[in-house]
Amino acid sequence: MEITTEMIKQLREESGAGILDCRKALQDNNGDFEKAKVALREKGLATASKRADRVASEGIVELYSHGDGRVGVMVEVNCETDFVARSEDFRTFAHEIALQIAGAAPLYISDADIPEDTIKDLEAKAAAKAKQEGKPDTIIAKIVEGYLKKYKDENVLLRQQYIRDDTLVIQDLLNQTVAKTGENIIIRRFARFTLGESSESEEEN
Repeated sequence: MEITTEMIKQLREESGAGILDCRKALQDNNGDFEKAKVALREKGLATASKRADRVASEGIVELYSHGDGRVGVMVEVNCETDFVARSEDFRTFAHEIALQIAGAAPLYISDADIPEDTIKDLEAKAAAKAKQEGKPDTIIAKIVEGYLKKYKDENVLLRQQYIRDDTLVIQDLLNQTVAKTGENIIIRRFARFTLGESSESEEEN
């Protein structure tokens, strides 16, 4: 199949990868656009994992206000250099993360941030509910696993579906930005405030 300039341009826009990478991905997948996107996404993940141990101490504190000031978000996103911190790609990513937090209200950044006591409580509740519903003991472990996965997918920022594109999760968006900038990027911490909300119920990390 012929790889056209338009195909390469569209793949570049959707993936954030470079022109040569897009051309190669399309060639390697015989012009199959979706397979090429998957290949680039996997490559982005590999790029991100290679850079994950590099120090990221530059960056930005992004502020976002939503709904005429009814929801406010503050998020710190770090990168390796001041040069990347000032780049459009990095700042767009930080803004999108603030937007995601405002819209999807995550409680944690990654799985590792969930307290062990919370995990145990969730497991106990899921197991008790399954037993109450008369589920056989042989499948309770699977039910608990599914319950935990659903909880994490809804409440962990990196696992949430991207509100602008539900074919991506935030981890994918992070991987794409790492591939674009060539630097390690870390979502360090965030706070989300809702008007009239008491301090005990503020989602903060």
